[in-house]
Amino acid sequence: MGSCISTSSRSTCSSKSNGDMVSPSCLEIGCCGQKRTRRTFSDHVISLHHLPSLPSRIFSNGKSRGSCIFTQQGRKGINQDAMIVWEDFMSEDTIFCGVFDGHGPHGHLVARKVRDALPIKLISSLHSNESKRNGSGKTCFKGNVKPDSGESEKDCSAEDKLNSTWREAFMKAYKAMDKELRSHPNLDCFCSGSTAVTIVKQGSNLFMGYIGDSRAIMGSKDSNDSMVAIQLTVDLKPDLPREAERIKKCRGRVFALQDEPEVPRVWLPFDDAPGLAMARAFGDFCLKEYGVISIPEFSHRQLTDRDQFIVLASDGVWDVLSNEEVVEIVSSAPTRSSAARILVDSAAREWKHKYPTSKMDDCAVVCLFLDGKMDSESDYEEQGFSSATIQSNHSGNPIESDDGQKSEPSLQRNFTVRSSEENETNGALSVDVVEDATSSADDQNWSGLEGVTRVNSLVQLPRFSEERPKS
Repeated sequence: MGSCISTSSRSTCSSKSNGDMVSPSCLEIGCCGQKRTRRTFSDHVISLHHLPSLPSRIFSNGKSRGSCIFTQQGRKGINQDAMIVWEDFMSEDTIFCGVFDGHGPHGHLVARKVRDALPIKLISSLHSNESKRNGSGKTCFKGNVKPDSGESEKDCSAEDKLNSTWREAFMKAYKAMDKELRSHPNLDCFCSGSTAVTIVKQGSNLFMGYIGDSRAIMGSKDSNDSMVAIQLTVDLKPDLPREAERIKKCRGRVFALQDEPEVPRVWLPFDDAPGLAMARAFGDFCLKEYGVISIPEFSHRQLTDRDQFIVLASDGVWDVLSNEEVVEIVSSAPTRSSAARILVDSAAREWKHKYPTSKMDDCAVVCLFLDGKMDSESDYEEQGFSSATIQSNHSGNPIESDDGQKSEPSLQRNFTVRSSEENETNGALSVDVVEDATSSADDQNWSGLEGVTRVNSLVQLPRFSEERPKS
C-alpha cells in the first residue's frame, strides 16, 4: 500500500470535444493499493495554453463556488498584480489560491507567468514525492488529519509526514519556478520579479508558502463570537533581522533613502541600485548573488469551525488598510461575491484620502470562504458583475484586459508610502523610474518620489560599468 497526498472520489474526467483539456480531477494521484492505471505526470497535466479553459480555475475578476477575486489597476502604468483560485486542485477537497505582485519593467509578465506555472510545479513536486515514497512508504495521507488527545502516535506521525511532504513540495516548486524564469528565452527577469503568497486548503489543513510582501490573513471568531484578524504570513522585507543578516552576508546592502526612512531597500554592493523593497522574490537575478532569494517561508495551520474566511492581497491593500480593517470590510460585505471588489474599492478610497499626492498602487484580492458557500447568481449580478464577466474567466487571458479597468477606485500599515504631509516635508526626490510605455501623458507627469514609494518598483536599474570591483 503506497502513500499519497490526496485522492478524488471522481471516476471520470471531463474533456473538450477535441480531447485537449483535462479537468483538475484528472491530476489525482493513485494511492493505497487501488488498481488504477498509473500514468506519468506529463500524462496528467495540460499545457499552460489550455489552463484558462479549466472551469474550476479563475484568474480574473469574478467568483467561484466558494471564493471571489478582484484586481484593479493603479495609476502607475500597467497592472502588475495577478491572482488565482483553483478549486478541485488535485482532488475535490483541495483549493489553491495565490496573489502575485510584479515589479520592474517586465513585472506584469513575471507575475502572470508565476500565476500560471507555479500551481502545476507544485503538483509536479507532490507527484515526485509520492513516486519516491511508493517504493518504501506504507502510509496513506488523505490530507485531512485532525489529531487529538485520543489519537495514537501513528496518527501524529501521519500528520508530521503530511506536513513534511507539503513543505518539500512548496520548496521544490518555488525553486523550479525561479529556475525556469532564469532560463526563460523571452522573459528578461534580471531587474524584474514578483512576490507570491500561495495557500493550499486541503480538508481542514491549510498549507502556506510565500515570498515578498504580499500578505494572507484570516477572519476568525473568538470566544465571544466576535470577528478577529489573524495574520497568516510575514511581510518578508529587508529590515527583518534574519533577512538583513543574510543579505549583508552576501555583500548586499540594506538601507532606506533619506527621503523615505521607513522603506528599507536592497542595493548592490557596488552601485546604488536597484533598491528593491523586499528580501525575497521570484526573478530579480541582479540581486540573487547578494542575498535576495526565492526560497519560500512555509507554514501549516489546522483550521477550526471558528475560522470564517481567508484574504490574500498585494501590498496595494496593506499599504492603506490594517488587518482588522480588512476583516471588518469583508465580513460586513452585503454579499460574499462582492467582498473582494468592495475591499479594493475601500483601499482605493483610502489611497485618495491618506495619500492624495501619491498615485494608487495596483490592488489584487482573493477572498476564500472556508465553509465553501457563495451567494446566488442573482445576488452576484446585483453587485455589478455581469454574466459576461463570469464567462470571460474561461476564455483567452482576461487578466491582461482587466489592466485597463477605470472603475472608481478601503490597523497596521505596510509603511511603503507616505502621507501628503510627509511628502511636503521631505520634498521630491529625483530618481530614474521605469514607466510603462502605454501610460498617458498625464500619468507621466508624476514625481520621482511617487515612483520610489511604490514598494515593488526598482528605484533605478543597475548600471554595470567598468567601475564594478573585481571579486
